[in-house]
Amino acid sequence: MQSEEMTMHMTAVVTAAEEGGFNAFNPETGTGSQGDTLEDAIANLREAVELYLEEFPMKVGAPPVVTSFEIPVHA
Repeated sequence: MQSEEMTMHMTAVVTAAEEGGFNAFNPETGTGSQGDTLEDAIANLREAVELYLEEFPMKVGAPPVVTSFEIPVHA
């Protein structure tokens, strides 16, 4: 019988950095990282969150609900 590895669904908020590249933030842990590409930023964030969770374990919960909304722009 094979044991299944448990996974946690985490949130990544990624924004373009003014100086180029991307900033990535995980709100569940408060962990942030960056990368030259979107893929690099997420990979670096994944590593940072894994290191964080080694020190500060969290219980596996329901996947987060992620949404967005719009507001009017005032010129």
